[in-house]
Amino acid sequence: MARISNGTRKQAKLFCNVKKPVMYTVKNIEGRAKRASLETQHGIIQTPVFMNVATAAAIKGALSASDLRAVGCQVALCNTYHLHLRPGEDVVRQMGGLQKFMAWDGPVLTDSGGFQVFSLGAGKSKSAGISPSAGTSPSAGTSPSAGISPSAGISPSAGVKIREEGVYFSSHIDGRKIFMGPEESVEIQSALGATIVMAFDECAPFPASREYIGNSVARTTRWLLRSKKRLFELNEETGANQILFGINQGGVYEDIRAEHAKIISEMNLDGYALGGLAVGESSEEMYRILEETIPHLPQNKPTYLMGVGTPENLLEAIERGVDFFDCVLPARNGRHGHVYTSMGKLNLFNAKFERDENPIDTDCNCETCRNFTRAYIRHLFKAKEMLAMRLAVIHNLHFYNNLMHQCREAIEKGGFREFKQHQIRKWKG
Repeated sequence: MARISNGTRKQAKLFCNVKKPVMYTVKNIEGRAKRASLETQHGIIQTPVFMNVATAAAIKGALSASDLRAVGCQVALCNTYHLHLRPGEDVVRQMGGLQKFMAWDGPVLTDSGGFQVFSLGAGKSKSAGISPSAGTSPSAGTSPSAGISPSAGISPSAGVKIREEGVYFSSHIDGRKIFMGPEESVEIQSALGATIVMAFDECAPFPASREYIGNSVARTTRWLLRSKKRLFELNEETGANQILFGINQGGVYEDIRAEHAKIISEMNLDGYALGGLAVGESSEEMYRILEETIPHLPQNKPTYLMGVGTPENLLEAIERGVDFFDCVLPARNGRHGHVYTSMGKLNLFNAKFERDENPIDTDCNCETCRNFTRAYIRHLFKAKEMLAMRLAVIHNLHFYNNLMHQCREAIEKGGFREFKQHQIRKWKG
């Protein structure tokens, strides 16, 4: 890994106690699994928590903020990159911030836009020091269970220029040239009215060489310092109490991940995320990285695994110490007729559901399951009615949020490991 200078390490300790302390309270611990709460300016978040992805301030599938409340959502996740392009942070700010704009009264986490900068603006060429022998495990590959496609790995090429000051890229909407650096990303998130601001980072390609990852992580650390300084200044100017999560990177190299975790832990951030996972590596590799990295992050701060994943992924990650999650999977799968149940996943397009009078899940009390049959929802999908997507997405998001509720209860009772094993056995049939 590219070494972090002593000067950078000293800067890491600046702005450590610059605002009202963030109240993150660990209530119960079972092994590494945590039952905790995070107090924010927009409400208290109970963890483990699944954050529902509202990329452009809306859940794909025709769901509103009132639907989010009904499915048990605690946190809405919106995206800096997309909202910067459309409608623009100035519009959102003038409309009262994201909460008022989308009629959502709970906490909002804004993704920094880093992943979208590199993925939406990137080409497919492997120009990041990548080679078949780049040091990745022989088991590396796509994890079908995580809903990741072989092309999920990204390459910072084809119009994306990474510089120390930030990233130059083109809009995927109209091709216009855009620059985004740590300060710009944080300023946009501040204007959007985010509860939790994510530091700007580079989501490196997968696979990538050790040299590339080392240099990328060092730059991400410097960007984190700049993100922290700028958010401090903005909080001072506005009187807000927006909180900052830093992002651990390092690809699938355990030593780089661990060293980076130690460095950013010295910054006394409000929370810590693990990025650059679920981008093509196997679930087993992801679990290995969590096991080698999380022990080097503060246990008294929230830990966030970005972009993950399947219900099984969530349970495995909770057992390893993660308590914040987000993923497009439940909404995306729902829009294509794939729904989650207490007994495993179903494809509602299957002919066997044509006359099935049961709800999607007999153990579920969501709006969909209380009112509609599998047969009816299958008909809607076959008829290409938008209501099909809405009902399936409502169910899937309720399933994910209820699963987190069950996890919190299990940790409180000291029975999480048994709960996890029981659930996975049921899902696998």
